Amino acid sequence: MEAGKCFEVTPVGKPVRCAVEVPGSKSITNRALLLAGMARGKSILTNVLFSDDSRGFIDCLKSLGYDLKCLEREKKIELYGGTPPKKAAIDVRSAGTSARFLTALLAASGGEYVVDASDQMKSRPMKPLTDALSGLGCKIDFFDKEGFLPYRIRGCRLSGGEVTIDAGQSSQFTSALLMTGCLHDKNLVVKPAGKEVAKPYIDITMTMMEQFGVIARRTDAGDYTVEAGQAYTPRSYEIEPDVSNACYFYAAAALTGGSVTVKGVYPSSMQGDIRFLDILKTMGGTIKVTDDGILLSGAGGGAYKGIEADMGDCPDQAITLAALAPFASSPTKIMNIQHIKHQESNRIRAVLTELSKMGIHCAETVDGLVIYPGTPKPSVVETYDDHRMAMAFALIGLRAGGIKIANPSCTAKTFENYFDTFSLLYQ
Repeated sequence: MEAGKCFEVTPVGKPVRCAVEVPGSKSITNRALLLAGMARGKSILTNVLFSDDSRGFIDCLKSLGYDLKCLEREKKIELYGGTPPKKAAIDVRSAGTSARFLTALLAASGGEYVVDASDQMKSRPMKPLTDALSGLGCKIDFFDKEGFLPYRIRGCRLSGGEVTIDAGQSSQFTSALLMTGCLHDKNLVVKPAGKEVAKPYIDITMTMMEQFGVIARRTDAGDYTVEAGQAYTPRSYEIEPDVSNACYFYAAAALTGGSVTVKGVYPSSMQGDIRFLDILKTMGGTIKVTDDGILLSGAGGGAYKGIEADMGDCPDQAITLAALAPFASSPTKIMNIQHIKHQESNRIRAVLTELSKMGIHCAETVDGLVIYPGTPKPSVVETYDDHRMAMAFALIGLRAGGIKIANPSCTAKTFENYFDTFSLLYQ
């Protein structure tokens, strides 16, 4: 979609009934790229997501000298793992996963590396990870502001042992340490400090590590351990469809009282956002598992009550629930999402600003949002270069006229043809 142009959403006027296909998971794609990169030998990744984020990760691996072959038409990557060179420069662009995962890899690689990023990523926190790596023996020189990109990593053979990580801003810090923990000299013990956020993403990390041959364990005390001396094994690996992106289409079914199947999405998914379907079920939706994937049907007439939802396990869907909230018959309270202020945008502020522009009464709470029912007025939705703002707030236009999405091309971060797929809702 052409940059700079708005996408005007046309109200659908009827219950949506369709089946859609979404790309492979971003979270799983970027973890698979890192794990395959650390496995000595050839891995074959299928149903790969090709988007701004994953291409940025791929380009970083190429800058580090990895031998990989991308077959975009087949959604496939062939990657030969190994050890990075002792000197290189990478640009992680706007991808938090690339920034956090590759920083941990390079810190353990014994070389000297420059890590740059987009202006957006330069404003996102890195300090919990860089502090932890410094405590393990890495030296990091910040070019601008301490605790933020860009920086120079002067790595070494990391010592292992115990390290404390601030777990209240992003689960990616913990995941980065765990995935690279087997490269340390001694067993690594990661001790989360504060309230852990988005723990299902750490579950994905641990599951995928085991699938590639390295075990991480969670203790009864809530710490994590990775034993030294383990090694990743190259393998063929199929990536699940992206449940985060599937949820927008399930939400459209709830919003209009229609039915949507997302192909290849099943209850067995390891992705935390599968729990958003339980929230939609609480709001009156029904779920049926078919051979093609989960079919979600909304309540008749798109009628549903507001709910109180702890979204700590599926924080990426907080904006999606916020987009449904104005059409509920009672207030909606979204809790345990304070950390989304530090993502691609300050997502709490963004939601408050854009709903208020539409005349919807809403307010920030201690750990989230409360949104009251109302009729959204025509508005141009500023998306803050945040793909989830664009994708979620487009849903409002299915029931309210005059909703335009600014900078719709920002969805390319994880779903390049989102608005083409969105058009299937009008069939």
